[in-house]
Amino acid sequence: MCNFPQFLYHPVKHYQVRLYQPQDFSLWNTFISFAKNATFLFHRNFMDYHSDRFEDYSLIVLDGEKVVAVLPANRVGDTVYSHQGLTYGGLVLNKKAKLSAVISIFKCVLEYLNENSIDKLTVKNVPNFYSDFFSEELEYCLFILNSRLYRKDALSVIDLSKDFFLDNNRMEGVKKGMKKELIIKEETTFDLFWNEILIPNLELKHQAKPVHSLSEITKLKNYFPNNIRQFNVYEKDVLIAGTTIFVNNNVVHSQYISGNETKKITGSLDYLFHHLIMEVFKDKNFFDFGTSNESEGRKMNLGLLFWKESFGAKTVVQNFYEVETKNYSILEAVLL
Repeated sequence: MCNFPQFLYHPVKHYQVRLYQPQDFSLWNTFISFAKNATFLFHRNFMDYHSDRFEDYSLIVLDGEKVVAVLPANRVGDTVYSHQGLTYGGLVLNKKAKLSAVISIFKCVLEYLNENSIDKLTVKNVPNFYSDFFSEELEYCLFILNSRLYRKDALSVIDLSKDFFLDNNRMEGVKKGMKKELIIKEETTFDLFWNEILIPNLELKHQAKPVHSLSEITKLKNYFPNNIRQFNVYEKDVLIAGTTIFVNNNVVHSQYISGNETKKITGSLDYLFHHLIMEVFKDKNFFDFGTSNESEGRKMNLGLLFWKESFGAKTVVQNFYEVETKNYSILEAVLL
């Protein structure tokens, strides 16, 4: 429990902060379903699929018995991360949360962490276009706390509610796909794409593996059949390209994109994404291609960036911060 000094002119709120426990599963998920800046990635079924890799240190913030915020997080030594297994994180907030309340909530979170021997909290903010409502209260708190901005990722995003234009070279790829009579299928399994396209390409080009194993993405698909979707491209009966899509309320995100060595000749990826953007997901608000960054945002894959921007995508930045928990007292002097 934390208290604010009595010189504040607004009604003082006392928030209780505690660790998430397995018995909070339903409580957590119910809050996530109504929060203003949550996605299905914050559901415990998604967070817990890789629980063996991370020491969970998620927090629940209560006003009496009412949950007002949660922090999806994991711990490594004296540092808490929001959450290393997720694309974004930070405070997840009630739809009615006001800035003054969020300042108080975050102060209590940092104080709790500090009292429990956590020296630093790192935050990778949820890009604002994922939120149902404006939700940059935490960004303001991080500024007040003199947090260290240590990374910026440049996301390539199409605003589907406004006019956007595909470059001629993308349309040339679409025409190639039409001429080749490529077939796009939505699949319920990931085996072909993972084993024949994605894993070999990542190994060849980056000496890496997909973040999700085949068994993990299959398990997540079973939990979230409407949120995780697989689209494959076939030339006759041969798989030549595909993408794994994460679908949220307002945003469609391409989690994995890969094609075989014929993609320039067949236009497979151009043909696929033209179909997804113009037909399958045309009623969504945003199409998020994700980042083309490397080296914590300081390097850019220009070829990948060019391909995304030629679909009409524009740049949105995602900020990553590190804050010292001992600075929680700075927030006490903000509200006059």
